[in-house]
Amino acid sequence: MTISQEQATWFAQTFAQIADNVEQAVLGKRHVVELALIAMLSEGHVLLEDVPGTGKTSLARALAQSVQGTNTRIQFTPDLLPGDITGITVYDQRTGEFEFHAGPIFANIVLADEINRASPKTQAALLEVMEEGRVTIDGVSRAVGVPFLVIATQNPVEQAGTYRLPEAQLDRFLMKASLGYPDHASTIRILDGAARSTTELSPVIAPQALIGMADLARAVYVNPLVLDYIARLVDATRSADQVRLGVSIRGALALTKATKTRAASQGRTYATPDDVKALAVPLLSHRLILHPEAEFDGITAEAIIGQVLLDVQPPAEAMAV
Repeated sequence: MTISQEQATWFAQTFAQIADNVEQAVLGKRHVVELALIAMLSEGHVLLEDVPGTGKTSLARALAQSVQGTNTRIQFTPDLLPGDITGITVYDQRTGEFEFHAGPIFANIVLADEINRASPKTQAALLEVMEEGRVTIDGVSRAVGVPFLVIATQNPVEQAGTYRLPEAQLDRFLMKASLGYPDHASTIRILDGAARSTTELSPVIAPQALIGMADLARAVYVNPLVLDYIARLVDATRSADQVRLGVSIRGALALTKATKTRAASQGRTYATPDDVKALAVPLLSHRLILHPEAEFDGITAEAIIGQVLLDVQPPAEAMAV
């Protein structure tokens, strides 16, 4: 069933209200706020590669506050164990039974801070929960609940004592973005105390209604020509000279799902090539593995996606049903 125009209009209005609410605490970063919302409504996760002190924690807390959800923060360190994330079962001598103690992963929005500081074994503890929304401990599978969003951060400056995320785990993230420093005007507003505390934000929507928004986003119509455009973009990343490994089919599915969500956030019942173009860099660049020679020459995955967007011709026909 395709989303109706009335539903698309409500979706766009609610999406804007949530973004406006979050932006009261995270000034001057509307684009990243909207990307994080698109990820949440597309049932995906976000990797933020940024320097310290740019508001990553504030973004996670403001999102959780806006959707009446719970939020936790996990500080990844070299000695962090998988059980510190997922939880453990403890034997209770009084009852003679094992009791489960839930870890911080059981929340609606989880901030995994400096994820590349933990060992690969601990990083891998996130794989199942990010893909399936559940954790298996001692043979028992437990759902973490919905909505569920992981916002992971890694510091590109400090490389000592870090473990690079494996490609299989990078592919689990719907998108990779960067908050960056605020512009001059936003900096002045922050210094003047204009940014509100995340605890002062009023909820905009209930978690159940957010699940309804995700269902509506899935019902957005995607013209076969747009699907063909996505497939041609993905194929072009695989044949690029500087690329050793192109975008996977998981990446193509992620782009399709996020394209639907963006279309709904614009108040449309159908997706367009412009939706694909707007999301291609944050959704595809982190999935590329470049040849060492290309990295040595300073070529970035973002630049390759940008070139692919220039080379691959988008469809020109009407996209509506």
